[in-house]
Amino acid sequence: MASRTRKQWCANGGILVRLTLTLSGLCAGQCTNIGLMTTTTTRASTTETGTTMTMTAGSSRECIGGVRTMQSKGEVKLAVIAPGDPHHEQSLQRVLPAVLLAVKYVSSPRGPLPGWNIKVDYRDSYCSSTYGPLAAFQFYINQTADAFLGPVCDYVIAPVARYAGVWGIPVLTAGAQAEAFRHKGQHYPTLTRMMGSHRLVGEALRHILRSFGWKICGLLFHNHEMASSKGNSECHFTLSAVYTALNQTPAHKSFNQETADTEEYKNLLSLIAKSARIIVMCANSTTIREILLAAEELGMVDSGEYVFFSIELSSSDNDSKEPWRVDGDTDERNEKARKAYQALLTVTARTPDNLEYLNFSREVKSLAQSKYNFIFGNSSVSTFVTAFYDAVLLYALALKDSLPEKPGEVNLDGGNLTRRMWGKSFKGITGDVNIDENGDRIADYSLLDMDPETSKFEIVANYYGANKTLEYIPGKQIHWAGGRLEPPPDTPTCGFDGSLCPDNSLPGYAILSMVLSSIVVVLVVGSVFIYRRFKLEAEIASMTWKVHWDDVIVIPNAKTRGSMYSLIANKFRGSELTIYSEDNASLPDGVDRNVYVPTGFYKSKNCQSMIPSTVKLMKDLQHDHLVRFYGACLEPPHCCLLTEYCPKGSLQDILENEQIKLDRVFRGSLIHDIVRGMAYLHASEVKSHGNLKSSNCVVDSRFVLKIADFGLHELRRSADVDSDGDKNSYAYWRKQLWTAPELLRLERQLPEGTQKGDVYSFAIIVHEIVMRQGPFYLGDNNEFSPKEIIEGVRRGGGSPLRPVIDDASVEEEVATLMRRCWAQEAADRPDFPALKQTIRKINKDYESSNILDNLLSRMEQYATNLETLVEERTADYLEEKRKCEELLYQLLPKSVASQLILGQSVIAETYDQVTIYFSDIVGFTSLSAESTPLQVVDLLNDLYTCFDSIIENFDVYKVETIGDAYMVVSGLPVRNGMNHAREIARMSLALRDTVMTFSIRHRPTEQLKLRIGMHSGPCVAGVVGLKMPRYCLFGDTVNTASRMESNGEGN
Repeated sequence: MASRTRKQWCANGGILVRLTLTLSGLCAGQCTNIGLMTTTTTRASTTETGTTMTMTAGSSRECIGGVRTMQSKGEVKLAVIAPGDPHHEQSLQRVLPAVLLAVKYVSSPRGPLPGWNIKVDYRDSYCSSTYGPLAAFQFYINQTADAFLGPVCDYVIAPVARYAGVWGIPVLTAGAQAEAFRHKGQHYPTLTRMMGSHRLVGEALRHILRSFGWKICGLLFHNHEMASSKGNSECHFTLSAVYTALNQTPAHKSFNQETADTEEYKNLLSLIAKSARIIVMCANSTTIREILLAAEELGMVDSGEYVFFSIELSSSDNDSKEPWRVDGDTDERNEKARKAYQALLTVTARTPDNLEYLNFSREVKSLAQSKYNFIFGNSSVSTFVTAFYDAVLLYALALKDSLPEKPGEVNLDGGNLTRRMWGKSFKGITGDVNIDENGDRIADYSLLDMDPETSKFEIVANYYGANKTLEYIPGKQIHWAGGRLEPPPDTPTCGFDGSLCPDNSLPGYAILSMVLSSIVVVLVVGSVFIYRRFKLEAEIASMTWKVHWDDVIVIPNAKTRGSMYSLIANKFRGSELTIYSEDNASLPDGVDRNVYVPTGFYKSKNCQSMIPSTVKLMKDLQHDHLVRFYGACLEPPHCCLLTEYCPKGSLQDILENEQIKLDRVFRGSLIHDIVRGMAYLHASEVKSHGNLKSSNCVVDSRFVLKIADFGLHELRRSADVDSDGDKNSYAYWRKQLWTAPELLRLERQLPEGTQKGDVYSFAIIVHEIVMRQGPFYLGDNNEFSPKEIIEGVRRGGGSPLRPVIDDASVEEEVATLMRRCWAQEAADRPDFPALKQTIRKINKDYESSNILDNLLSRMEQYATNLETLVEERTADYLEEKRKCEELLYQLLPKSVASQLILGQSVIAETYDQVTIYFSDIVGFTSLSAESTPLQVVDLLNDLYTCFDSIIENFDVYKVETIGDAYMVVSGLPVRNGMNHAREIARMSLALRDTVMTFSIRHRPTEQLKLRIGMHSGPCVAGVVGLKMPRYCLFGDTVNTASRMESNGEGN
C-alpha cells in the first residue's frame, strides 16, 4: 500500500493522504523522473498530536538530489523543533526567546542579513521518536522550513537529520552530542552540532585527571531500564564517550534515578570502591546529592581518599547557588550534604562572564516571561539555550556568504550552506565559536569546586578545546575533603586487593622469639620494680628521718617573735622553747654535727604509730616555696617535728608589723610565692594542705615565702585536739576564719582538707595581704566575733558573708581573683595551676619568684639608669670642653694652647725670620669724636670681622687689635721658611682692596683709608701673664714695623 501511495502521488500530482513515514521516500529517488509538482491543496489529519492543518504547496520546489532554491530574495523560514515541557533544559519556552533575539540581530542594520524577513515557526517534539519526525514532515509539506533549529533529543534528531539530508535542509541543534552522530557521511550530511560532541567532555576530563596524576577511575551514571521504551539516557551517551576518551576500561555501574534509593546508591558505591577511588558521575542534581549523602554515610568523604566528579550536561548553576541545600530538607541533612559536597568537582560547559552575556541573559528571561509566560527564576540561561542564538547567527553568516554566487537569487541548498558553515569561526554570544570540518563545535569546559568558607561553587580551571589546554585560575585552589592539602592517590598504597604490599606475616620462629623477648622484658621490669620496692622499704627501715631528742639543741635565751611565739607556746602548752637555728659551723663548742631545732611538740599517745612511708614522703618533698621537713622525734614525751627555720617570721607577723611597708611589687611577690607553693603541693602525693592560713606561711632570710604545717594530717589532728581546749574560746573560732564553708558544715572536719578548700583559704590570705586589717576584715564598724563570723559563713545563702573589699585601694584584677576564689560553690573556684597563670598576668611587669629577686631587679634597673645618666652627662661635659678648647685656640696659637691645657709652662721662643704687619685707620680719632661709642664699636667690629675672614686665606697669625691698630705676623708660631714676606704682602693688598669697598654703617658716604707698615726680621714670641695670658712678640722687628706704619701714608 505504501508503494502504491507513492505511485499514486507521483502519477496524479497530489491526493489526500494521511501523513505517514511512507512520505520519507518522496525525494529519495522515488520521483526522480517527475517534473515540478502542481500547486494543489492537501489536507492532512494528524491524529497523534490532535492537530488538523491545511497545508498548501506554495512556490515551486524541486526534488532533484535534494537541491532547493527559492526565487523570493530576502525571506527565510526557520523551523524550531523542541520539547514543549517547560521542565526540559531545552524547552521551547527557553530556546524561542534566544532564537527571536538572534533573528532581531541578524536582520538589523548591523547584522549579516539587514532588512531580511526571517520567519520563525515551531513545533513540540514531545522528545518522542514519533512526534518529532512528524513535526518535521509538517514543516516540510507546508514548505515553512528553510532550516531546522533542533530537535534536541537524540532519538528525535536521528530520523529528522536523515530526512533533512534527503530534503536538502540544514539542521543546527544543541543536541546530538552522542558519538553516533560523529560519523555523518550519507546519514546526516546537513547536521551541524552547536554544542559539539560528548567526546570533548571525555578529552576535558582526561586532561583534568592527568593534571592530578590519576589514571584509574570509575563511572556511575543514570540510565533507563532495558525494558523501557525510552532507550538509553543522555548520561549513558555522555559517559560512553568518556569511556572511549580515557583509553581504558574503568569500572562502571548504572542505575535508574527514577527508582533508585539510598541503599542502592550505597551498594553501587561499595562495588565501585573496590576498583576506583576517583568516581565520575552523571545524573540530575537531586540524584547527585543523594549519592553524595550515601558516600558521606559510608565514610568516603571524611577519609579524604575519594574524589567525585559530576558531569553536568548543561552550563552549571553551581557558581550562583548552593546545590547541596534543599529548602524542604532538614538542617541536619543539608549540613551533611554541604560536608559531602566538599569531595565533589563539577565539569560543565564553560559560560562567559562578560557584560554582553549578562545583558543577553536578562533579555532572554524578560522575553520568556512576557511572550511565553515562562519564568526562569534563579536558574541561569544555560549554554544549550545560547547555542540556538549562535545557530541562527551561523546560518545567517553562511547564507550571506552564498549571496554573491548568483546575484538576484538566493541559494537555499542545504548542502551548499552546510559546507559554508563547517570549518567556520565567528564571534557568538558565548564568545569565540569554532566549527570544525566535521560540523561540530569545539566546546570549552570549566572545572568547579566548592569554597568551604562560602559553601558556593566557583570556577577553578578552564579547558579550552581549540588548543586542548587546561588552565587553572590564578589565586584559586581546590579544597580537598578530609582536610587533605594535596589530591589523594587514585590507588591505595597496598592496591585495591592488598597485593602491592609485601606479606608482613611473621614465621613461627619470629613469633616465638618475640614471645620470649616479651617474657624477658616483663621479668626485667618486674625485677626493677621489686628492687625499688625493697630499696624503699630499706630506706624506711633505716629511718634516716628519725631524730633523737638528745640531738636537739634548745637555746633558752633566744628572743621570740610576737604571734609566732604565741602559736608555738600554744602547741607546747606552756613550754618556752623558741624557733631558732644554727648551721654546723656556728656551734659554740665547734662540734661538727647536724643541728635539729624543734618547731612544735605533738603530745599524743599515738605518736609512735605514724606510718614510716608517710614520713619518708614528707622528707622527699622539696620545693622553693615549701618548708623543708628534716625529721621527727618520736620519743615520748618528746614528740616533735623538725623543719626548716625561717628567720623573718610568718606572713601574719609581717602583715601585723606596721613598720614594714608593702608596695605593689612586695604584695604581688608574696601572693605569687603562695600560689607556686600550693600548686606544687596539690600536684604531689600530699594532694592538699587542709590548714592554710597566714600564720602557716613563713618567710626565710632571702624574703622567699614558704608554706608550712602541711602533711602528716593524722599526727597534726591529735595535736590540734590537744590544743583546742575550750571550744568557746576566742582562739578556737579565730583559727577557723580561713576554713571553707563546705568544710565548716561537716560534723567531723577533715584534717587534710580539700584542694578547693585550700583555694578558699588562699583568698582569705590574699585579702589579708592587700587590706592589712587582719583575717576576715568586715569594716571599721564591724562588731562580729569570730564565732559569729564562722556561723555566718557556715549558713551561706544567696548573699554569703565574705570580707569587705575596698575597691578604691584594691586593684580590679585582684578583687576579681578573691571573689572567684571564695565563691560559695567549690566547683566555681579555680585551681592553683589556673591561679598561677592569672597571677602571672597580674604581675607581668615584675614577675619573679620572690621579693628579693624583685629588689635586685629594681637595683639593676636603677644602676642601668645611672649609667645612662652618666653617659649623657659625660657627653655634655665633652661638648663643653670642646667649645672651651675652640675658644682658647682662637685666643692663643694651637700649640701654645695645647701646652696650657696640659698644665705645662710655655717657654718663649726665638724666630730668625718673620714678617710683621701693622695697620691703622687714617682719621680714626676725629671719626671717633664725631660718633657715639656704640657706633665706634660697630665700626671696628664690622671692619675687623671683615679682616678676620680675609686673613684665613693666608699663612698668617693675628696677634692682636688695639683700638684701630691691627697686628698680624707670618712665620710664627709655625715656621714657613721664606714665604712669610710673600704671605704678608698678599694679605696687605687684599686688605687694602677690601677697605676701598667697605661701607661705614652710620656714615655710608665716607671712605676709610688704611695705613699699612710691614717689616721682616727676627723676634721672640711667648705668653705673658697668668691672668688673661697674652701671646706677645718682642724685638726690633716689631718696633720697625710699627714705625713704618706710623710714618706711612694712608691709601
